[in-house]
Amino acid sequence: MRLGLHILQGALTIALLYRFCTERQQDRLRQRWSRRLLTILGIELSHDGLPQPGALLVANHVSWLDIYVINAVAPSAFVSKAEVRGWPLIGWLAARNSTIFLRRGSRGHARIVNQEIDQVLAMGRNVAVFPEGTTTDGSQVLHFHAALLQPAVSAGRPVQALAISYLDGEGHPTAAPAYDGDLSLGGCLANILAHRRLAARLCAAAPMETTARHRRDLAETARADIIRMAGLSAPPATEPATAAEAPGAAAAAQP
Repeated sequence: MRLGLHILQGALTIALLYRFCTERQQDRLRQRWSRRLLTILGIELSHDGLPQPGALLVANHVSWLDIYVINAVAPSAFVSKAEVRGWPLIGWLAARNSTIFLRRGSRGHARIVNQEIDQVLAMGRNVAVFPEGTTTDGSQVLHFHAALLQPAVSAGRPVQALAISYLDGEGHPTAAPAYDGDLSLGGCLANILAHRRLAARLCAAAPMETTARHRRDLAETARADIIRMAGLSAPPATEPATAAEAPGAAAAAQP
């Protein structure tokens, strides 16, 4: 009941208040809402380091919760597949929450998206991407799609790696929040609620300057930083992602 009321409150905030708020005020509302969501779900948040304003944030992807973990620390615009925009309600919510929609396979549209990302970064705000292109169970970090880092390279903006980890009540790694494979959103939520207490940990590496660096080099360095900070093992860097882009729609349900 608390979760349902919180989601309703977020939707009403977007519909009634956002139009009267500056982008900074919207970020603060999004941050407060995300922190409250984690609290309702019994998830304790901790972080080691903070994202640098105006950086392209590159994170591993475990769950739909990842978006709220990042927003609870540093409210960001997220890059999502363009199909999400056409989803009933979710597409509207995503569009109202600074989501940048990417039409995959279109070079012309990619240039437009790159310009949108640069404009957000130039304002001192963060843009976050999940370069694995899919979620995992949290025990590994898949190959990074370096093309998602190109906007930062083209504009000379810093890239910063974020490692997201989930722990159980005893401090051990847990796959309870993982949203991968054939698991439904309802099944994932049930797994989370089955634990009275969980912890989410976000670690931020030092920002990387992008001048005179290739996007593949930046992607490999960011991936290695995430593996190190999260204490994970990794498959070969050339291993392709095994599924379509993960549910970027989760970026929608936030005020």
